[in-house]
Amino acid sequence: MIEREIAYEVGGKTYLGSYYADDGLDGARPGVLVAPEGGGLTEHTRSIAQRLAAAGYATLAMDYYGGGKPLDDINQVMTRLGPWFADPTGIREIATAALSALAAEPETDPTNLAAIGYCFGGTTALELARSGAALKAIVGFHSGLGSVRPAAGGAIRGKVLVQIGSEDPIVPPEQRAAFEAEMKAVGVDWRLILHGGVGHSFTNPNVDALGREGFRYDAAADRRSWAAMIDLFGEVF
Repeated sequence: MIEREIAYEVGGKTYLGSYYADDGLDGARPGVLVAPEGGGLTEHTRSIAQRLAAAGYATLAMDYYGGGKPLDDINQVMTRLGPWFADPTGIREIATAALSALAAEPETDPTNLAAIGYCFGGTTALELARSGAALKAIVGFHSGLGSVRPAAGGAIRGKVLVQIGSEDPIVPPEQRAAFEAEMKAVGVDWRLILHGGVGHSFTNPNVDALGREGFRYDAAADRRSWAAMIDLFGEVF
């Protein structure tokens, strides 16, 4: 497995993502940007990128906060994310720089790119798509769906898949309905899979340790949601 740190800069700040590609494959292959949960780049995020690399993609697990480090204190998450919820310009710029870094790697086919993300990472992938990025697929797992800057017509250039637990306290039914209206308004190819009886962060085996109500890992939803993503990649690549 090819593994290396990839640096990208935004506003004079250096970010370090973790890049992976299968060295047993010849030639360029589709690139997948992996956006982590709100705490930033962790070994869990890297493991997702590695799994995709083993499946034949070039992947970059992106960094939000600089230096390739996650937040030290989980209680800082909402404080750090708040400005990006109020104005997504900053996170769009960081994600755009990360996507460009991925596209520039020799193993990556820059004409075949996707962005996926988990929790706030799913929001990040959607904001990247709303910004007009050249993505063929956008996938959000238990992702926030709202934006203060909804997509304009023609901005989203790829197929959209979001997967939400029916019992997710972070993404209530009204947010799902607003997202549906946004997708219909811009005429994009989209789907929303609702996993019945499932809470937030259902793909993260470590989430139960937080003891937060409505946050829980679900092995079946994790497996099914991954399969749905791979199915979409089979359509677009």
